[in-house]
Amino acid sequence: MAMQTGCCSAAAVLLFLVVAAAGASVAGATYVRYKDPKQPIQARVEDLLSRMRIEEKIGQMTQIERHNASSAVIEKYFVGSVLSGGGSVPSEKASAATWQEMITKMQKAALSTRLGIPIIYGIDAVHGNNNAYNATIFPHNVGLGATRDPDLVKRIGRATALEARATGIPYTFAPCVAVCRDPRWGGCYESFSEDTKLVQLMTSAIIPGLQGDVSTKHPRGVPFVGGPKHVAACAKHFVGDGGTHHGISGNNTVLSFHDLMRIHMPPYYDAVIKGVASVMISYSSWNGVKMHENKYLITQILKEKMHFRGFVITDWQAVDKITTPPHKHYYHSIQETIHAGIDMVMIPFDYPEFVADVQAQVMRGAIKMDRINDAVSRILRVKFTMGLFENPFPEHSLTAQLGTKEHRELAREAVRKSLVLLKNGKGRKDGKPVLPLSKKAKKILVVGTHAHDLGLQCGGWTKSWQGQSGNGITGQGTTILEAIKSAVDKKTVIDYTEHPDKGSVSKNEDEYDYAVVVVGENPYAATAGDNLNLTIPGPGPEVIRKVCELVKCVVVLVSGRPLVVEPYLDTMDALVAAWLPGTEGHGVADVLFGDHGFSGKLPRTWVRSVDQLPMNYGDKLYDPLFPFGFGLTTKPADRS
Repeated sequence: MAMQTGCCSAAAVLLFLVVAAAGASVAGATYVRYKDPKQPIQARVEDLLSRMRIEEKIGQMTQIERHNASSAVIEKYFVGSVLSGGGSVPSEKASAATWQEMITKMQKAALSTRLGIPIIYGIDAVHGNNNAYNATIFPHNVGLGATRDPDLVKRIGRATALEARATGIPYTFAPCVAVCRDPRWGGCYESFSEDTKLVQLMTSAIIPGLQGDVSTKHPRGVPFVGGPKHVAACAKHFVGDGGTHHGISGNNTVLSFHDLMRIHMPPYYDAVIKGVASVMISYSSWNGVKMHENKYLITQILKEKMHFRGFVITDWQAVDKITTPPHKHYYHSIQETIHAGIDMVMIPFDYPEFVADVQAQVMRGAIKMDRINDAVSRILRVKFTMGLFENPFPEHSLTAQLGTKEHRELAREAVRKSLVLLKNGKGRKDGKPVLPLSKKAKKILVVGTHAHDLGLQCGGWTKSWQGQSGNGITGQGTTILEAIKSAVDKKTVIDYTEHPDKGSVSKNEDEYDYAVVVVGENPYAATAGDNLNLTIPGPGPEVIRKVCELVKCVVVLVSGRPLVVEPYLDTMDALVAAWLPGTEGHGVADVLFGDHGFSGKLPRTWVRSVDQLPMNYGDKLYDPLFPFGFGLTTKPADRS
């Protein structure tokens, strides 16, 4: 009996072991660690990385343009990221739902690959989701710097994230944390200020707005994105892009290491502390070395010393711009870029050549596998942190967040707080303040190219890379003229013309209570905006002279930077720096007519002439027309 019992027991144990082994085999076939959200992120990264082939790793490092991102391409090249270049949209007036449908199709292709790694879709949402039709367009960063209001900037970051997610986009190439030291630079309006501390203040506010708040216990340098209503941010352009010689885009920044660290690097420390997901490298050079191949600054400073654990991305086609033949060629530029510490390469069109070259160089040992693994680990870390593996598809319920009334009111508030009053009556006629303007004037004159043009009002990076003129490009929005009409008494007569005839103004000058002259720069971005003279474009100066010599006038200057105004200043009764206010022109009228007081302060020095440049606050020879931090204030009008 005992032997029989023992035999049965042995058989039972054997049967249990077989079943257990079979169960383990089944579990092994179904349980994949990297797909388990309960696992630590680092464990998921390591598990997924261990399963990847070389072509899948290179695919994760590749970011291609939307035009090329067919399902077949995504599947063939295991593409890790897709972007929209400036103005690259599904259709001219694409709805949020149309954007979501496009991204869903791409994501399905990515998920159908062997390991099912989702793509991360990126866009330049630099002052709102500015590629999208009917989006809220906020003031550009230079205007936000004038507000000195980090809470406002954080709320704008949060609204921008929601409007990006409304179109299904989880990643923005923003904020620009450049410290612009020369307004001749075409990217200066993307900078909050010439002052490092002010840029730090705004950087520390907008990143939590875009990504969500990190806890005080969050490990330094580790990326953080707080859920499906936030987006991954990108601090750019690393480093010194705002300090190039003569403000020329992509030019050489000639500075000692000490000054580079003192002036241009601090905002990146703040970005890393706030858990920024990515950092974009600048086209520019530092003391003759292209930033995209500067291993010392990218790897040793940013990644090792600053403990940044997100991913580093190139700018648009930047590998092509490192060198030109016959000195070096594309093959070696790729090698130097990746070894410098670049993790993701924005290669919108030439991705087949890029993928083939990287794979060939890995096979022959020219690019080290450790470097590839580090790059892919960083990209996967961000994707896991964002929850893309659990929620890869756009959230349909968020389409209603595009261009909401709440976001437009927020933009209007930002416009009000960004306006800087530079002159208000002193030195002209009786010298009495002109602002706030009366709403009950009998007749007023509104003139200038920028008074009734939303495209000019918004500037570059609005529906297209360079921006464009026109009232239909943004969908919703209010021009300054429309805002003035809405603000004044219904009985007030408004004469409007872009370019007035001096004779007609002279004939009616006694009839006008005052004139509002709205002039400024045409839209631009980057190199196209580099400007060595900084004069007000025509016919602005002519319009100012024609009108302000005859009628009491307020000049509203719409520009991405200070322009040379001293030759015309004596003819103006009041001068307002409106920067590039975006779609909500009501914010300008709110302050002109005294519903709110002026409170903005100059985020950068206003020079007398370009001969003084570069000149920044704190320089020994500092003789500006208006100093950094200047701004007259007014109280709201008493309507009682």
